[in-house]
Amino acid sequence: MNASPQDHTIAFGVPKLPARYASLVMPLLLSVIMTCIVSLISTLRGIGLAPHFLQLWMSAWALSWIVAFPVLLMVLPLVRRATARLVRTEP
Repeated sequence: MNASPQDHTIAFGVPKLPARYASLVMPLLLSVIMTCIVSLISTLRGIGLAPHFLQLWMSAWALSWIVAFPVLLMVLPLVRRATARLVRTEP
């Protein structure tokens, strides 16, 4: 089966990254999503729907992501090893 040109692009002709970048893209996406959710909940809990909620949330999100992404890159190998010890490899 032949791959269509769309299989090689993300959107609007932007090419997909090579597979070797998967080890960076996965933690990047995970850190963006997790810090977004956690900072949203924390900001809502801390100040409620205040007039400048969006500005305060974005500030909290940016700070938490700046910390979370490098930490995730550092701990991911440890988490993979711990997971391998806790999970069977055979079905």
